[in-house]
Formats: sequence, structure tokens, C-alpha cells
Amino acid sequence: MKKKGRDLLTAFRKTFLTLQNPTPQIKMDASSERYSYNPVLRWNPQVEDYFIKAYGSLHFAQISEALTRPSCYSCIRVNTLKSTSDAVIEKLQEIMKQSGSKNVVEDINTKETKASNIIDSDMAEKQSSLQNGPISKCQIPGLEYVVFVKGSGPHAIDYGYAPGKPPKEVLVSRKCAEAVLRGAQVYVPGVMACSSHVEEGDLVAVSVAVEQPISDGGWGLGITRGTVLQGLQTDPYYFERNGLFIGQGTTMLSRAGIFRASQGIAVDMKNRVFNLPSFHDVLEGEIFLQNLPSIVTAHALDPQKGERVLDMCAAPGGKTTAIAMLMKGEGEVIAADRSHNKVMDIQKLAAEMGLTCITAYKLDALKAVCKRNGSSDMTTLCYNKDNNDVIQRSELRSLENGGSSTTIVGSNVDTACKENVSNEKPNERTYVSKADIRKNMRRMRNGPGRNQSLGGRVENSKGFLPNSFDRVLLDAPCSALGLRPRLFGGEETIETLRNHGKYQRRMFDQAVQLVHPGGVLVYSTCTINPGENEALVRYALDTYKFLSLAPQHPRIGGPGLVGSCEFPDGYIEEWLRPGEEELVQRFDPSSPLDTIGFFIAKFVVGSKDT
Repeated sequence: MKKKGRDLLTAFRKTFLTLQNPTPQIKMDASSERYSYNPVLRWNPQVEDYFIKAYGSLHFAQISEALTRPSCYSCIRVNTLKSTSDAVIEKLQEIMKQSGSKNVVEDINTKETKASNIIDSDMAEKQSSLQNGPISKCQIPGLEYVVFVKGSGPHAIDYGYAPGKPPKEVLVSRKCAEAVLRGAQVYVPGVMACSSHVEEGDLVAVSVAVEQPISDGGWGLGITRGTVLQGLQTDPYYFERNGLFIGQGTTMLSRAGIFRASQGIAVDMKNRVFNLPSFHDVLEGEIFLQNLPSIVTAHALDPQKGERVLDMCAAPGGKTTAIAMLMKGEGEVIAADRSHNKVMDIQKLAAEMGLTCITAYKLDALKAVCKRNGSSDMTTLCYNKDNNDVIQRSELRSLENGGSSTTIVGSNVDTACKENVSNEKPNERTYVSKADIRKNMRRMRNGPGRNQSLGGRVENSKGFLPNSFDRVLLDAPCSALGLRPRLFGGEETIETLRNHGKYQRRMFDQAVQLVHPGGVLVYSTCTINPGENEALVRYALDTYKFLSLAPQHPRIGGPGLVGSCEFPDGYIEEWLRPGEEELVQRFDPSSPLDTIGFFIAKFVVGSKDT
């Protein structure tokens, strides 16, 4: 067992020490220091104190700094039902050559860090087996279908500053900047302000507008879209942009055009602080861009062929399709999400990847367990046929024995729920008004139109029977404080963080009912907040005595947090107890793994009778 652990650690180090590729910053004068990328992540003071108690001052400072930068690599999951890692690597290399990225690739190779200096002799011996180059296959056992594409940065960029003559500049929103740091272009809606006399084809510096403290104790931008940037110290927003320049690009529109247009590219980025390749529309159906911890989550669930698996909060479908791939498309994978559009996205992704075992439903995770109808011998769930809903029905005897439900779709809907959804008399024609006809015609032409719906048809579900799944994944909606790059953290307060935890407990209460005894429940989040991670595990183990933590494979994340935290109002938040920390995986964004912040806990469900 110890040898297996050492081998896994060796593979882990071998993969990620070669991926890390920091480019040293050039020493800069005062003007160059202004035109640099050196953000400081701002937090709510109480939240910052809470995280310092959890991690320690130095460690939390390292986490905060790591969050402001993207990972040094892009992680790609290969669709093994359509391709192989080797074939994808070959195709990506050819695409990079054709797109002119070859110089960037060569630059990455020439700046490769001398990782072998800090690797022990056993590591150095095996280092030669790792593929050299910017694109490589993951060496962690079981994850060979994962491909890494290295990026580079941070780079020092010469913006052409001259004394008294600052460069032309475009100021973008924080959300836009975070996307640009991940490889996107600057689109029109993301532009906040611009220098005067900017014309199409001009070379401009791109900076970021980040929220600042305001008089009422909150945070705000204090800038109106369309503001003219002066670039001199007389500019009221001059100092707010210090150290927040993310690159240089060519304008695709004039200043007037940028603020008149509603869509399109405003700035074509040429020089970036971080160079990460974009995979938009690349090898569609063969690859999926996904963070490494999300891929590990699917492995922690360990789905088997022929099983019935539920992904409770499935959008955008990355983990759902990863689960279906591990099952080789054999079995039943149910994906649920409360958003109509997101369910459509899941369906589209499943179709692109050729995964026919996935069925996506519109369903609120807080209502995932169907309610019994005490006055009937049957539990019937039905919606109107016109809404294209799912009908699920099972005898109570089967329900009590943990049996699975029967799903009736399509033409059987009318028969199965006739008494429930229709008061129509036999052989009696129903009058349809002209208003209803017009309404139906508009619906066919424009789609439902509610909640910005894309107009497609999705199936609704009223929930699933207790004990009807072999495995359940609850990748819960969370504060997302582990996502990177992140340029601002002040929107979360102690109250909102605690509310996230309460919301997740309600979802967990639903999830635990759906797994039959002997099954598996995996809980995950993309946040660094212990209240949504370790505190949820403590709640689960203390509330449901039939749950127990289980080992996860592969295990490449770090241990969880042990202990507790007392809040100013006297509330004590309990975390893990000694011995439990090694049974969860916490991914630290400041660790050598260089991933997003993430958390995974795996539970085995015992007998619920006790």
C-alpha cells in the first residue's frame, strides 16, 4: 500500500514539476511598475480574518496570490469513445503550428525550469520517461486520457510608455479581464472606458477596473461606461489601475464604434501577461477543457458499468460526461439542473461526445426526492403532456425495498396520467381559442421565452424515488472562491458564506435519501471556504450515522482541515476530527499542483435501518 502511494506521488511530481513554468519578472522602473500585472486580492475584513484562522496568515497570503493568476497549464479530457490521448496530442500540435503558435511553444521549451535540481534521484531517473514539449500526457495512473497544454507567464510587456505620453488604453470589467487572462479576447460588452481618439487598428494597453472600497463600507467601481481615460496622474482613476495591466492588443473598432456596438471583438489581444491557448471550437466532441480536480471527482465516484448514477447539479455537463465515459457508455446517467438553458447545454455536450446513456432533466436539487402520495398505493409523478414532462411511477412496496422507478415518456404520458392532468370527457371535443392558437404559434417560433430560455424542449422531473441510485454526485453550487484567476473577493461576507453552507446542507439532505444502502455519495465544491467543505462533512457524519468516509482514488489532493472556528457571535463551526483529514481531498491553489481551489469528500452509505 505504501509502495503504491509512493508510486502515485512520483507520477504526480513528474507530471507537475515539468508543467510549472514561471517566467521571472523583469526589474522595472516606476513607470514600468505601473504598467505591470501585480494585483492584490481584496477581501471582506471579517472573511479575511476567518480564512487566516483556518489557514494561517502566510498560507492564506499564498492562496490569495495564487488565485489572482491562472494555472500554468490547460487541462484537457480526451473523449476515449472517439479518440486517444496520442491522437489528440498529434492533432493539437498540428493546430498550434498552423495557427502560428509554434514560436510560443518554442519559447515555452527554452524557458523550461530546471526541476531536476529539486527532485530526488528516483524522480530524476523516471523524469526521462515524461514527454517533453508543451503538450503532454498525464502520468498519474488511471488519468492517461488527460492531456496537459503548458502556458507561460507572467510576461513583462513593453507598452511604449514615454514621459508625458502614456499609451492609448482600454479599461475592461473585472469579469472580462478574468476571461482574457484565461485566453479570451476583449469583447465589446466588457469594455468600461477608453482613451480619446482611439481608432480602429490602434495598439492599446488593456487594464482592469476592480472594485474599490466606498464610503458606505461596501465596494464599487465608481466609473461610468464610456469614460475617457487620460493616462496621466490627473486622471481620477489613475492610481486604481496601477499593476493591473493584462496585455496589449489591436482595436477592432474605433472608440465610438466600441460604445455603439452591442457585440463583437473590441480588442484583439496580441501580447498577454499570461499565454494560455484557447480551445474554443477545437476538436469538438473529441476533447473537453476541464479542471483536473473535476476529473478526479468523477474517479472518486468510481461509477461502474450498468449502474444508475445521478449528477444532481450537473451543468455544464463536464462531470456528467466524465462519469459516462468511465462507465463506457453502459448504464444510466441522470443529469439534473434547475436551469432550462443549462439542461440544453448538457444535452448538446452529451450529443457532441456521442454519449447516449445520459438523460438530462430540469429539476431543482432541493426537490430531488419525490414525495409519497399517502392516499394511494402508487407514487405518481406527472406533468402535463404539453410541457413534455417525465412521468415516474413505482409501487410503494418496491420503493420500500429500494427498487428503482419506471420512467414513462412520450405517448404513454396521456395514458399514465389521464386522471391527473385532464378533466376531459370521452369523445368530447375541446374548444381551443384563437388566443391559445396565437400563443402556441409564438411559442413554436420563439420558444418558451421565460427566463431567457433558448427555446428548446427539455424534460421536467418532479424528483426521484428514495434509494433508487447506485451512486450520486452532488457538486454543490458554492461561493466559488477557488476559481482562478480571481481579481476580487470582497463580495462574500461571513453571512453569505454561512448561507452557502445552509443551502448545501439542504441539498445534501436530498442526496443522501437517493442513494441505496451500499451505494456511494460524493460531495464536491470549487471553494476554499471550510464552512462549505469540512463543515459539511462534519454535518453529514454527525447527522447520518449510516454514512462513513471512504478512501478516494486517485488521491493527489492534500488533507482536509482539522479543528473548529468560533465566530464573533459565538457560533462554533466544527470541521474534521483527527484521522478524517486524509479521507478527503483538498486542492490548494498555492500548492505545486497549481489547480483551482477544490474539495472532494466520498461517503459510503450503510444500512439506513439503524
